[in-house]
Amino acid sequence: MKIKQYRTQFIKELSLLYDAYEAESFFYLILENKHKLRQIDLALNHELAFSDADLDVWSVFLKELKKEVPVQYLLGKTNFFGLDFEVNQNVLIPRPETEELVEWIINENKHNDKLKKLKILDIGTGSGCIAVSLAKNLPNAEVYAMDVSKKAINTAKKNALNNHVEITFILKNVLELEILKSDYDIIVSNPPYVRNLEKQEIKKNVLDYEPHLALFVDDNDALVFYQKITELAQKNLLENGQLYFEINQYLGKEMIELLEKMDFRDIELRKDIYDNDRMIKGNV
Repeated sequence: MKIKQYRTQFIKELSLLYDAYEAESFFYLILENKHKLRQIDLALNHELAFSDADLDVWSVFLKELKKEVPVQYLLGKTNFFGLDFEVNQNVLIPRPETEELVEWIINENKHNDKLKKLKILDIGTGSGCIAVSLAKNLPNAEVYAMDVSKKAINTAKKNALNNHVEITFILKNVLELEILKSDYDIIVSNPPYVRNLEKQEIKKNVLDYEPHLALFVDDNDALVFYQKITELAQKNLLENGQLYFEINQYLGKEMIELLEKMDFRDIELRKDIYDNDRMIKGNV
């Protein structure tokens, strides 16, 4: 079957679950990853075709997408900040909003004195997307990454290796720590922040397949991770150290109050590309 013909069929079959743009994006992601063909290749050669064996592979993808399994899990990888990351059901799929947080940190620190080694800690590293991206783009940084999940740490280690960066990994539950073993110039975290009351806003592909441990917090203690990490940062950030968080869009005001209460200064709340309060920074 000609690939262009199959593309039309593929998008049509997914039309009840996804809009045409999203279904088409899935098609080209799979096409590039499995056949090393890009959209332009298809545009330039209308005669490109799938074999019967190819169609068998595509039928499996189609079946899983109809179950709303994230395409990134099906492919086993995704792109974040221009880098390739292995992803699986032990880690969250990196989001574009988190790229904005990484970009903020890099822009604030890329002109740092080259003779000074920045020490950075990423708490709740998951796939390692934040830690790896910072290590790649801040060559004078010494990066550490913590997670409670051994499976997540193993995935993050692979991503560090595949992207040729050195990261020290720490298997710890941050909620059980009273102090960190080292001091840092920067502490960053994208911890669990979705309240159970917000579950109805979460798409099925996230709710059914991404790890709840990395997503949800109790409605009555929504800032539990932020409170603990801020307390640790207060003790373990070096002079002029920086604390960065990705946050729940509905709790921007509460986050400002938390950082103020803990005597952080130069507090800045920023919106993401979707105009939601999404990241915050404070200095010690």
